[in-house]
Amino acid sequence: MREAHRRTPSGKLRARGAGVPFVGEPGPFNAITDVGGVEVGYCTLIRGHGALVVGEGPVRTGVTAIFPHGRAHPNAAAYAGYFSMSGNGEMSGMAFVEERGRFDGPITLTNTHSCGLARDATARWLFSQLKAGDKSDQPFWLPVSAETCDVELNDINGHHVREEHVIAAFDDARSGAIEEGSVGGGTGMRCYEFKGGSGTASRAVDYAGERFHVGAFVQSNFGKRHLLTIAGIPIGLEVPVEAVSPDENGSIIGVVATDAPLLPHQLSRVARRAAYGIARSGGIASNESGDLFLAFSTAERAAVETHNGIINSRYLGEQAMSQFYEATIQAVDEAIMNSLFANETMVGRDGHVCPGLPIGRVQDILRRHGRLLEV
Repeated sequence: MREAHRRTPSGKLRARGAGVPFVGEPGPFNAITDVGGVEVGYCTLIRGHGALVVGEGPVRTGVTAIFPHGRAHPNAAAYAGYFSMSGNGEMSGMAFVEERGRFDGPITLTNTHSCGLARDATARWLFSQLKAGDKSDQPFWLPVSAETCDVELNDINGHHVREEHVIAAFDDARSGAIEEGSVGGGTGMRCYEFKGGSGTASRAVDYAGERFHVGAFVQSNFGKRHLLTIAGIPIGLEVPVEAVSPDENGSIIGVVATDAPLLPHQLSRVARRAAYGIARSGGIASNESGDLFLAFSTAERAAVETHNGIINSRYLGEQAMSQFYEATIQAVDEAIMNSLFANETMVGRDGHVCPGLPIGRVQDILRRHGRLLEV
């Protein structure tokens, strides 16, 4: 097993490294960055302890940036599709995606009350990066920014994310292996009543003599403990909540990338399948949850950015779609698992404790059910 499949760059254990069995073949980094050109950057804000003082902290939040074509091509466009499984959340720019089947520039993920700031900061930054020949379709931007709520750990009403933090996430963007867990926009999130946050995974898909990749990135902040399912085993029932279980007020943002040439209507279908990945881990898209998904393709960039004349664009036949659905579901499920495994207990505002997943106990349960790979 590749070391990048086992651990994050800082040495955090990923789900595969812990012995969780998964189906499907991951890419070299088992990350969304296995899709050529995609880069991910973080800005993480952690400071303060004790009682909440709005405007002062404690602070447990941040920003994640995802560039479809890398930091070197900030204004580049991509074909895209969108799906809302449960709309108790926000992902800006989706009216444009549904109308035009595309978006421009980086995606930002952050906390609920910083989503608008991240969107506006992105628009200003994209204008500052504009070069001759860029953005020939219209003289404005409708950036994609999405959120989940970190109110249980973070001083969310203190609005601690600033424009410079969004820019810092842009500047941090990189390819290759990326961190997971309590980093970037996922810093203050919880998942199945354990510490959640940022997670990623990928799958290779061979079709018509070519190899493509599907990569998923999640900001996980959803789920009740009793629903958690790992490798088909109802782990949440065997690791019960030890205190009063809070209401389900979380959400999940899922971003699916591929280098396969897919048209917007095909990418909308891929985005819908991301919801199946959440269901595999136990998600039910509860009443209070915002489960929102964006899928994009890095292929055919020249066609996306050509606005005059008759355009030729390559795309996969419909017969290919089931393979990409399968890869999406597998990658989203594993990304959620990585957001849990590559994490640890966090103490936030008012001393609220969000426990890390007890990996040793989970391994014992999986071993008892014959579902642990000894690695």
